[in-house]
Amino acid sequence: MGTHDVREDPRNEQILIYINGRLFPRAEATVSVFDSGFLLGDGVWEGIRLHHGRLVFGDRHFRRLYEGARAIDLDIGLEPAQLEQEVYRTLEANHMRDGVHIRLIVTRGLKKTPYQHPRANVGGATIVIIPEYKVPTPESVTQGLRLVSVAIRRGAPDVQDPKWNSLSKLNCIAACIQADKAGGDEALMLDPHGFVSTCNSTNFFLVRQGEVWTSTGDYCLNGVTRGVIIELCHEHGIPVFQKNFSLTDVYGGDEAFVTGTFAGVIPVVSVDGRSLQLYPPGSVVKTLAKLYHDKIERLYPETA
Repeated sequence: MGTHDVREDPRNEQILIYINGRLFPRAEATVSVFDSGFLLGDGVWEGIRLHHGRLVFGDRHFRRLYEGARAIDLDIGLEPAQLEQEVYRTLEANHMRDGVHIRLIVTRGLKKTPYQHPRANVGGATIVIIPEYKVPTPESVTQGLRLVSVAIRRGAPDVQDPKWNSLSKLNCIAACIQADKAGGDEALMLDPHGFVSTCNSTNFFLVRQGEVWTSTGDYCLNGVTRGVIIELCHEHGIPVFQKNFSLTDVYGGDEAFVTGTFAGVIPVVSVDGRSLQLYPPGSVVKTLAKLYHDKIERLYPETA
């Protein structure tokens, strides 16, 4: 079981995928072997949920996408409002309103030869929009996740800034594989100093004596859901701290959970075999999960 486990939906076989302004059936949606994303993982991406026909926290996702693109000097070629319009056009062509997860990918585009320097590029960026019917399996929420700490660390900003939501995810993939081999659902990664940082595809939170702890954020992706949860804690009087803490603190914790755009708030039942409580009386995790759900319903209500 993992944070992105889904039940297969046959409707996804018929989806239309956006590539540089055109829509293609799934079986025909391809990019060149000379694309920067394929050759080098040179690009940025976002995962966005659709709820009642609206992009959930879309403004935050587009802001992060464009900040990452600017950081690596990648010209997307469209203004954020234009790109958002293309996303909605793709969703409308697929007649989608709910239970949808969108992968928005931007690469540096085609190269005339396999070489990393941007001067080998020809033309503009490659933009791909993949909308799929995806909802998390109920088991992840009812049973919780087993995390395993791994040897692979989150890097410092002067190596590869972890705030870039880049296509180059090999360190996270390697961490995921290591956790899987050890029987875990996801990897818990430490920062260069040995403090708890993040999971390989989600952000990590610890609950101790009614307080919510998460990492400083210096060595993890600035997760959109992570930011919303921190805001909800402040709004509802739940003590929340972005701080350094160790695996020892985690092992002695009361509850833990991870956050992500796809599944929202998912409880953690163990870390390295040490058990954590799953929804005890007065559960902070259950409270935050409800507050998060209610906020989305309030911001993106069903319309006639």
